[in-house]
Amino acid sequence: MALRGPAGLGPGSRRPLDEAVAGAEGREAPALVAAGGAPEDDEEDDGRGRGLLRWDGFSAWLHCVCVVGFDLELGQAVEVIYPQHSKLTDREKTNICYLSFPDSNSGCLGDTQFCFRFRQSSGRRVSLHCLLDQFDKDLPVYLKKDPAYFYGYVYFRQVRDKTLKRGYFQKVIVIHTNKKSIFYFVIRKIESVRFKKNILLYFSACNDVDRWPAPVPGKTLHLVLCCHPGWSTVLTAASTFRVDTNISVILPTVHEVDIFRCFCPVFLHSQMLWELVLLGEPLVVMAPSPSESSETVLALVNCISPLKYFSDFRPYFTIHDSEFKEYTTRTQAPPSVILGVTNPFFAKTLQHWPHIIRIGDLKPTGEIPKQVKVKKLKNLKTLDSKPGVYTSYKPYLNRDEEIIKQLQKGVQQKRPSEAQSVILRRYFLELTQSFIIPLERYVASLMPLQKSISPWKSPPQLRQFLPEEFMKTLEKTGPQLTSRIKGDWIGLYRHFLKSPNFDGWFKTRRKEMTQKLEALHLEALCEEDLLLWIQKHTEVETVDLVLKLKNKLLQADREHLPVKPDTMEKLRTHIDAIILALPEDLQGILLKTGMT
Repeated sequence: MALRGPAGLGPGSRRPLDEAVAGAEGREAPALVAAGGAPEDDEEDDGRGRGLLRWDGFSAWLHCVCVVGFDLELGQAVEVIYPQHSKLTDREKTNICYLSFPDSNSGCLGDTQFCFRFRQSSGRRVSLHCLLDQFDKDLPVYLKKDPAYFYGYVYFRQVRDKTLKRGYFQKVIVIHTNKKSIFYFVIRKIESVRFKKNILLYFSACNDVDRWPAPVPGKTLHLVLCCHPGWSTVLTAASTFRVDTNISVILPTVHEVDIFRCFCPVFLHSQMLWELVLLGEPLVVMAPSPSESSETVLALVNCISPLKYFSDFRPYFTIHDSEFKEYTTRTQAPPSVILGVTNPFFAKTLQHWPHIIRIGDLKPTGEIPKQVKVKKLKNLKTLDSKPGVYTSYKPYLNRDEEIIKQLQKGVQQKRPSEAQSVILRRYFLELTQSFIIPLERYVASLMPLQKSISPWKSPPQLRQFLPEEFMKTLEKTGPQLTSRIKGDWIGLYRHFLKSPNFDGWFKTRRKEMTQKLEALHLEALCEEDLLLWIQKHTEVETVDLVLKLKNKLLQADREHLPVKPDTMEKLRTHIDAIILALPEDLQGILLKTGMT
């Protein structure tokens, strides 16, 4: 493993870097700025006027940017990591190197964009960006960051070059982050990048990213992206992407792929695939290139939104992945994971997996591939096998013929892929909501009544989730109230209750409800006349109360409990009033020990 790069590309080298870029290009250094929010480029401000340290702004969006090249002696090698202080273990660098390059059989000449995901090394010290943590809690659960994983957004170029011994010029730009983000879309739009001359532009861009305002859920942020003369882009969190003043592309969101394009070869079986993803079944996507592989895996994970997919998924998986042995062993059942692969070797290695999707080249917008059939697994022998869904799975629900007819009609009428995606995404959304609403209704019933919350007792516990009790509720308040689809809903629920997705969903809901109980308990305390209470109790009991109230405040802050600011302020006022009511010697002790 090699780590090479310009010596002057470290933190604090903004001006030399920009000057080097400008000198190389014979023009002013480019900018990647947030409209209305970027400070002037001077060392004194450098983002610190916002109360941030150097690179805090960058860390709110990204972990690092890497350049990976191919060396005849070393193989794939990380040439540059920027910012230089970014920490990557040897294992993480190895994963990045191998996952950044398409398999040799893919034959990816020209430019290729895809993404990958891999597990962070164990023992890594998690750096908690306080502002980002605050924003992350306000995001929908399926958009929250993955603290245990890295995402890599890849721009790969391979072109013939007779001046090189290998005969090809190969270079990769990789953006690394631990959350789903706009960068998969951004990096796909950065075309005509002259890798040999303009590598420094990316590092200049990193300095600009450090000036961006932090991402805030629901807030529109205008970003101007200038990569070379005559090319600029404005990206907003409101999903408008302007390539120039005359063209505007409207995106459904900034984190989703073209779901219809990905499902197009298999849209007749889209409902069955939704079931497989919902149930966390082991699933392999065999594709001809990393682009098709990663886009299809991301589309599958997204199809159960707003329910989060809690199992592992790898948009692009190779034989060099550090989890290769773990995921391909035959000594135990295949794990709950979705893998995207391109190497023919996997057709044999993963032949024992119960569900395999074999897809061909994804057609350009407007072209519709022939629909594939569900086939038996024994017919899948190589990656060259015909496209199809290879599984013996029998869906619990009857196929919805109406959505099939609607999509087929769109194909016949040459409806734009974007419109087809909106239809398919809405269908999946309504299907998932019809499934999850009965669960939400039942879990809400596990919440204790507010009148049972006493300020002088610990918050009451949630009732236990009883599967059979839940099943009985489905007769009157099941998915039939909101969905036209018939089938074995009970069987689907029974299977789901044993899946990682249910486990993750219920743990999240239980945590939210427990925090709500803690918040209600705090509010109950604030409504009490605590000064009257201390008149009836000893000084020892009063000091104990102060300590408990202080711990409540710390807990509310640490766990981001859903408590109103005025409730917190009222509780602090109570604490101050109680301390002032104590003898001076006790007041002094409490003040000296930092209990106020």
